[in-house]
Amino acid sequence: MKKGLFCLALMLPVMASAREVNIASPNGQLVVTVSDQGGKATYAVTFNGREMLLPSALGFKADMGDFTQGLTIKNTATAHVDRTYTMRQVKLSRMHYVAEALTIDFENARGQQMSAEFSVSNNDVAFRYHIPRQKGDNPKSAVIMSEATAFTLPQGTTTFLTPQSKAMVGWERTKPSYEEGYTPDAPMATRSQYGEGYTFPCLFHSPEGWVLISETGVSSQYCGSHLSDYHPLSSEGIGGGCYTIAYPMAGENNGNGTATAAIALPGTTPWRTVTVGESLKPIVETTIPYDVVEPLYQVHPSLADAKAYGRYTWSWLIWQDNSINYDDQVKFIDLASEMGYEFCLVDNWWDQNIGRERMAELSKYAQSKGVSLMLWYNSNGFENDAPQTPRDCLNTSMAREREMAWLQSIGVKGIKVDFFGGDKQETMKLYEDILFDANRYGIQCIFHGCTLPRGWERMYPNFVASEAVLASENVYFNEGAAVRQPFDLTMHPFCRNAVATMDWGGVIMNKYMSKDNKTRHTRKTTDAFEIASAFTNQTAIQCIAMQPNNLQELPQAELDFLKAIPTTWDETRYVDGYPGKFVVLARRHGDQWYVAGLNALKEPLTLTLDLDDFDVTRQFCDQVDKKGAVTGIAISPLKLKKGKAKITMQPNGGFVAY
Repeated sequence: MKKGLFCLALMLPVMASAREVNIASPNGQLVVTVSDQGGKATYAVTFNGREMLLPSALGFKADMGDFTQGLTIKNTATAHVDRTYTMRQVKLSRMHYVAEALTIDFENARGQQMSAEFSVSNNDVAFRYHIPRQKGDNPKSAVIMSEATAFTLPQGTTTFLTPQSKAMVGWERTKPSYEEGYTPDAPMATRSQYGEGYTFPCLFHSPEGWVLISETGVSSQYCGSHLSDYHPLSSEGIGGGCYTIAYPMAGENNGNGTATAAIALPGTTPWRTVTVGESLKPIVETTIPYDVVEPLYQVHPSLADAKAYGRYTWSWLIWQDNSINYDDQVKFIDLASEMGYEFCLVDNWWDQNIGRERMAELSKYAQSKGVSLMLWYNSNGFENDAPQTPRDCLNTSMAREREMAWLQSIGVKGIKVDFFGGDKQETMKLYEDILFDANRYGIQCIFHGCTLPRGWERMYPNFVASEAVLASENVYFNEGAAVRQPFDLTMHPFCRNAVATMDWGGVIMNKYMSKDNKTRHTRKTTDAFEIASAFTNQTAIQCIAMQPNNLQELPQAELDFLKAIPTTWDETRYVDGYPGKFVVLARRHGDQWYVAGLNALKEPLTLTLDLDDFDVTRQFCDQVDKKGAVTGIAISPLKLKKGKAKITMQPNGGFVAY
């Protein structure tokens, strides 16, 4: 470790019993300060001398001891971290994680020990708790009842948050499903919509910069957590107002399973992560969800290359349940084949409307067209009342073994599993069991009606993406969601999609939300917006929700562009944007850069962008008439002056430079 990056110092004589530990990032700009002043464990985060997190509580209460008070720092240990690894299904293909690590051993008044482990890179802080076996080698397990872990932000901070739902509410009692709306630039004191706090990730804009808070490394060995409502004064009496870690509600998962976490000793909790920056660039580009976790098993050989990923067609988004029949699915397989797409997703009720025997025939037909099927499943079980079938196929090990073997035998490459029950450890175990068993048969998994993935792309290498967002189906269901779509898709690159892959659903090319493309409400976005969203939304298996009629209705230039959309990325860079207003990202696939933008504003937005690094020469954008009305798309040379380009995005419009 570089000299001066770590120090352990006694504080002033009047605070002689308190110890303070500082650890800095490799470049020295991000500093974490840990203290035991007053018997309370706290940490604070500064960046370039600016306070990003004020002193915030550390600690937890377990059935075997209280680690929130009477704490003293006993020992410290440091290490330098420098590792590289590769991934195929996230925003970057080759990661290089460099950080300074610090372990601080605390002891409570009873002489019991726990440690706080920190890993600090140039823009990210990850920390977790380690609990050893105590004196006398007992106990050998623990129940973590609650955490004091807090995040105290400076006054004047505004929030970009989505609320945690009540348990067992909504359609067929399927919530919480991480499908609530975001509110931008809200004061911290604003109470969450349901009084249950906020789901991860949580984005904050403080007077000093941007802060993104989330967690990673959640497996069957812990529950998922979220942030509480804002506390004007910390429950531990530390600092000003703060948010604290909150555990699942007792009613989740239909009341089954505990709302606390049980771990074997010695054991660790998941990592809590804090990403900071003076701009949004570190927020968008962070890889911290993957940097501090490891794969839990080897990926199946059939999923080990880029051929495992691609685009899929999906009848259900517009044609809905009535399309889940053999003949209509053939149409969407043919559409996928015509577009050169790799997959076709067959949604709910296929077991009843098509039947298993004919599904085998359908899969064989798809393969003859160069297309692989993905099939929908209900995760139930007993988590909620969602009636769609097939159900009771994935909720026990015996059922999964039968189902996965059958899927492999007919050539199915992926499953979409829907309607989970919340964030309890019981539910996390179900996710893990489905993923592990699916991997043994070379099957990839997408989850819907579900929790946020927490490092799962690396931990479970056959995991592709989760919904965990108010997704595209709502654009079909109601016009209000269609109006809100531009806001949502300019929000997610800065929060939801910044920490995990996101199956938002389709790039929608129908003008009307109907099979005949003439009735129901209209799509509110331009064609250029929709196509650009395939680049700003990130998932390695991307839904291009074209309909068969689009082959005749869309201009050939649009069809050609839709055929060429990649879904895996070697590099991602933030270019410009503001959450909920507009976004411009650059992504590289191989040696080809794409710079894509979306505009959620109600007026044209002209930006001067520095594109010198990206070797882009053409742009795909909205074409407008003399009155400013969008009349179609235009492909034209991109004019660069000293590496800069002036680009105008229309209201609810977008562009792709390439």
